[in-house]
Amino acid sequence: MRVALHTKVRAGRAAAYEAAHREVPEELTDAIRAAGATSWTIWRSGTDLFHVLECADYARLHAELEQLPANVAWQARMAELLDVVHDYSGEGAGAGLPVVRELPA
Repeated sequence: MRVALHTKVRAGRAAAYEAAHREVPEELTDAIRAAGATSWTIWRSGTDLFHVLECADYARLHAELEQLPANVAWQARMAELLDVVHDYSGEGAGAGLPVVRELPA
């Protein structure tokens, strides 16, 4: 499945956010892959961040990462940099941006 997310970096923290993402702990990257993610791309426009991730099951991915110490530490680091955090919650672990249109096959 493909999930799109929208988050916001705090004003003046974009450089720190980007620097943090150059140093994502290997343990966390491995855990994200083990939880079923095959790709995760983040784009930034000003303070807006747009994520597209592909995974087998987004709810499962979230559940497997939720209590993982490496992820807990990462989320605490991101909380210092983000105004709007991942929409893991919101409408539940299946939340994400709704699809408006896709190019027909």
